[in-house]
Amino acid sequence: MGYPDLTDVVIAGGGIVGAACAWEFCQAGLTAAIVEPNVIGGGATGAGMGHLAVMDDSEAQFALTRYSQLLWKELAERLPRGAEYLPCGAIWVAADAEEMAEVHRKRACLAAHRTPAEILDSQSLAEAEPHLRPGLAGGLLLAEDAVVYPPYATRFLIEEAGARLYPGRRVVQLSDEGPTLDDGTFLPAACTVIATGAFARELVPDLPITPRKGHLLITDRYPDFLNHQLIELGYMKSAHLTYSDSVAFNAQPRLTGQVLIGSSRQYATEDRAIETNLMDRMLRRAVEYMPDLAGVSAIRAWTGFRAATPDKLPLIGVCPGYSNVYLATGHEGLGISTSTGTARLLADLILNRESAIPRAPYLPGRAYTHDRSVH
Repeated sequence: MGYPDLTDVVIAGGGIVGAACAWEFCQAGLTAAIVEPNVIGGGATGAGMGHLAVMDDSEAQFALTRYSQLLWKELAERLPRGAEYLPCGAIWVAADAEEMAEVHRKRACLAAHRTPAEILDSQSLAEAEPHLRPGLAGGLLLAEDAVVYPPYATRFLIEEAGARLYPGRRVVQLSDEGPTLDDGTFLPAACTVIATGAFARELVPDLPITPRKGHLLITDRYPDFLNHQLIELGYMKSAHLTYSDSVAFNAQPRLTGQVLIGSSRQYATEDRAIETNLMDRMLRRAVEYMPDLAGVSAIRAWTGFRAATPDKLPLIGVCPGYSNVYLATGHEGLGISTSTGTARLLADLILNRESAIPRAPYLPGRAYTHDRSVH
């Protein structure tokens, strides 16, 4: 039996990053195929919140999240209603004067990059989100943040790309001539892209990726209960903890009227089970910020695993040891946000095009220093 025809790009992973890559490659006139052993749009994509956020933890993180957000904005007009794209904006909530100082710092950084951000005082915050507890110091409104339903958006991108699917199959071996699947099928390919999140370590064991577990919960429908994505400023502190479990208040409105509640972060576990104690901590934290959440009905809770790197930046580029194998993984909690930017940068690299932002900070094999400042 002969091999399948040569494909320009074979993508391992049918999550949002793999789907965005397939869409981007096909927009450039390349043929693409996706190999996915489980559900399209499942895994970390199906477990994620879908917040299309700008983050300023480092210059490189800001560049990729802002670039990706603008690409999502362009794409939004093409998304079907099922993708639930909601340009609701986000508010970073400050509990006290110390956190308001961080609001002003973030606002100055964003202003320097010509990114809209508005400081809210205590009264303006209460008017924007009446269910928040009284007495909070204020917040920072990022009006261009948005929300999307990741599984549906993933399926849409793959369908619009016209990518060939290999469902129920897994890439088990890499080569510069193409990947081999678990049933022995060899797929000749000019390029192979690994977009399997934390599972990329199964194909490239030495990758500096660590699974980071998170819990989420979604409520029944409560229209107009929540207007913006809400994140406590303490979230940034918990996001940097690499040695202990942490929780932070994070609530998201959905187009359905539901409220998605997070978040938690854990290292040193790959157990998918819901951990009641951690879930209780997470929900108590949410109720501290929005007391009325104590009266809503929850309909489902679940866990997922983020693929974290030491410097909180993804791996986008040629996989060490190969010439035609590329990585698109290590996005931690920003895979949905940065899927569009990741795909564009990778297409630029493969097609030898100039990129709108520097590619160097995300290249695999880089030295890992974590610069938390945005200049």
